[in-house]
Amino acid sequence: MPPVLPHNLSAGSAWGSGGRAYDILSEHAADAIAHAVDRVWPTPGEGFLDIATGTGWTARYLAARGAVVTGIDIGEGVIEAAKHLGPGINFLVGDAEALEFDEGAFDGVTSTFGIRFVARPADAAGEIARVIRKGGRLGPATWLPGGPVEDFFNLMRTFMPTSAAEPLPSPFEWSREGRARELLGDAFELAFEHGTNVLRMPSEQIMWDIFVTGFGPMKALAASLDSSGRTALERDFMSRHERYRTPAGLTVPRDYVVTIGVRR
Repeated sequence: MPPVLPHNLSAGSAWGSGGRAYDILSEHAADAIAHAVDRVWPTPGEGFLDIATGTGWTARYLAARGAVVTGIDIGEGVIEAAKHLGPGINFLVGDAEALEFDEGAFDGVTSTFGIRFVARPADAAGEIARVIRKGGRLGPATWLPGGPVEDFFNLMRTFMPTSAAEPLPSPFEWSREGRARELLGDAFELAFEHGTNVLRMPSEQIMWDIFVTGFGPMKALAASLDSSGRTALERDFMSRHERYRTPAGLTVPRDYVVTIGVRR
């Protein structure tokens, strides 16, 4: 089986395109990432898998606690960056919908703001349950709908082609408690804990420059547009973030949920 399933190759190319520049976006979610890591509480020598690891920010947190960490992502470019940023961690190109690990291989699994993008959530949930041992811990963090993160994705959607034969599931499925229980409740005892991360940037222009460089899907979308389309995307992006301007700079509150699971 290939490390990335055929239907995810295009997404893998987009996510990988941010490369090392993606790391600053993870840095600005560091408190939420630490929240998820605290809830799975890795101890020295335990084996942890970080799914959709990006440049490996969460994997590095886990490793700092003494865990033996594997990080996977469908984006080759971010995995190559992760290898340089997190030496000693086993970073691999891999697909959450078809994990290449044995049953019960890990003491815990994390995924901070990445698992929500899988094309086939039920497949990914089944794979997560398969690779966690009985009594092992699960700690995905996902953004909640109804705020600036959903507004951001709605903006991107207005500039995307509308000809997709099979629309992808909502990236907010995993953050809805009812849906999370449908996906994971048979295999895990679940609890949910909410938090708020605050994204702080000096200006809308700097925020745009960071996202269009480091956030793979935005980078790919901007590259797909002609000059007028890219200009319109940049204009609308900055316009939508004007409401978060303060005398000190942009202050964007982003609500999230950590889904805390123990394998039955």
